[in-house]
Amino acid sequence: MSTSSDDIVALGGNLEPATLREAYRNGVFPWPADDLPLLWFCPRERAILERDHLHVGRSLARARRQSRFSFTIDAAFEDVILHCASEPRPGQDGTWITDEMIEAYVRLHGLGVAHSVEAWLDGRLVGGLYGVDTDGAFSAESMYYHEPWASKLALLHLLDHFAERGLGWIDIQVMTPHMERLGARNIPRREFLPLLRRTRALGLSLF
Repeated sequence: MSTSSDDIVALGGNLEPATLREAYRNGVFPWPADDLPLLWFCPRERAILERDHLHVGRSLARARRQSRFSFTIDAAFEDVILHCASEPRPGQDGTWITDEMIEAYVRLHGLGVAHSVEAWLDGRLVGGLYGVDTDGAFSAESMYYHEPWASKLALLHLLDHFAERGLGWIDIQVMTPHMERLGARNIPRREFLPLLRRTRALGLSLF
């Protein structure tokens, strides 16, 4: 994660559902750090992925055509977040998906606010992602895979699902090389927050 102190907008607080929902409605998300109060971020440069700008390279397109995966939504949320928490991250020591974060997002899932996409192969869960539905806007939180292409194809499945419901973009919070290759771009916070407000005002039903 590459951030600066200007990206941090609050310290402390709790991970109760009402707190998290209000934070996401204002473009803010938690990112715990060891030995510090709970950090709340609203990055100056916000990464988004738009379906119209999606880049599906030849290898990914071929994997999609030949895929044997099946996909579900909200069939195994807790399994997905636990896998995301245990997935090794290059350049990171440990995970920001702490036990407290897992408990908090499982509660959000129970309230119909947090959602998951699962990729299955021969009955085995082999990849997926989870995120938060903020009044018809979506913030992707984390993804993982145990089979090549599983998480990327789960993401494409989710983007298709959203397109059918009128949503053409998702918040991916902080840019990664993986997302940049898919066509994600950074926009300034002053553009992201109005985009979030306009999208929420549409009242889309995503799930």
